[in-house]
This record gives sequence, structure tokens and C-alpha cells, in this order.
Amino acid sequence: MVIKYMRTILGIIPARGGSKSIPRKNIKSFCGKPLIAWKIEAAIQSGVFDRIIVSTDDAEIAEVARRHGAEVPFMRPAELAEDTTPTLFVVQHALTWLRDKENYQSDVVVLLEPTTPAVQPFHIREMIEILAKTGADSVVSVIDVPTAYNPHWQFVMAEDTRLSLFTGASIRQIIQRRQDLPKTYHRNSALYVFKPGLIFANEPSFYGEDVRGYVMGRAYSSDIDTPEDWGEAEENMRILLERNRHYLP
Repeated sequence: MVIKYMRTILGIIPARGGSKSIPRKNIKSFCGKPLIAWKIEAAIQSGVFDRIIVSTDDAEIAEVARRHGAEVPFMRPAELAEDTTPTLFVVQHALTWLRDKENYQSDVVVLLEPTTPAVQPFHIREMIEILAKTGADSVVSVIDVPTAYNPHWQFVMAEDTRLSLFTGASIRQIIQRRQDLPKTYHRNSALYVFKPGLIFANEPSFYGEDVRGYVMGRAYSSDIDTPEDWGEAEENMRILLERNRHYLP
């Protein structure tokens, strides 16, 4: 595997304690274990990480994370645990703390959002392989956009109700046949693999200039944000557990 030539790969799982839509979401029981445990265990079983850390402001989340095998080397400052705090700032803080307090820097960072619990170890390995083989700045997990929501079939409505194609093309040029639509994708918020220098660039981001996509199956892409999402994700996970038990942690 190309991965073995990378010296250090750091996994960061952001998990603040103040979720409002689903209270205590990150440690709420999901199919028999705390939600955050699914991502920690998938990361461990991928076998690629030098370190897996959880960035949290919450002592109970920290205890659960450690119990399931992650490190919690620091507690996240309260000002970085607000509803509006960008994840980019959370990752900047984590990398800066590890560099300044432990003299630790990694070659690659993987951001593992805990709200996508169906991600599998092989997803993580394959995304890192893409980064290693291509030399890209980053690899982002995506899912295909359903045909009905393809941007070539989407309209923008002006205040006077006049319609125009979202793509800017004339409506007279709208693609008629589903088979002729170009394939499009959107982020599923599951995994971001990137070079850490991007975080401290003049225009910091998880992306850089050379961004590669990793298409993840819809069954693995449940993203929990609302109570309705939670129920659907649990049902989806039960199906995966039944069908692919040997893959799941």
C-alpha cells in the first residue's frame, strides 16, 4: 500500500458538548454504543493512524472517547465550542496545540465527523491512498446528486417569478433526457483527508487547489443533524449491520 510511505497520519474527531437539536448527541446511544464510538472504532480498525484525537469541551465526551480508544490530549476552549464555531478553527487549534505543547506534527490529517457513523475502515484507507497516489492537496468524500436535483435541471426564480436555469444557460437549452445529464456530486460531511499546511495558508481551508473526490455509497452516508435524521440513520445502520456485519466495528 502507498499509505505505508507516509510517516504520520493524524485523525481528528470534533465533538462539542452543546448540541441543541439532539441533546448530548455525540455520546447518545446509537445502535447500542455512543455515537462517537462508531467513528473512533472505524478509525482504529483502519490501521492507518499514528494518533486519533478527539477535540471536545466536554468532560463526559472526553471520558467516553478515551474509553473507546481515542486520545483527548487537551480540552477545547469554550470560545471554540459555540454553535457558530467553524470546524476549520477547531482543527487549527488542535494542530497548533499538538505542535506547541507536544512538538507533534503530522504529514496528513483526516477529519472524521462523528455524525456520520456508518463510515467504514476501508473508506478511510482508500481516501488516504488517493491522496498518496495523486499527490493532491485533499480528498473529500462525496455522494452522487439524485437526478431530480441535478443543477442542470434546477431553476432560479427572480422576484418577479421569472425563471432561469441555475447553470446560467438558456432555458431553451435545458437538457431533456435524464441519460444526458452530467453526473454531479455533493459533500456528505463524512471524511476530509488533507495536508495540514492548508490549515495555515493565507486562505486556510480543508481543500487547497488540487481536490480529489471519493464517492461513498448512499448507505454509508447518513449524516445526523436532526431527530428525524437520527431515526433514519439508526434504521439504516441496522440494515448495514445485518448485511455487512463483518465490515462494521
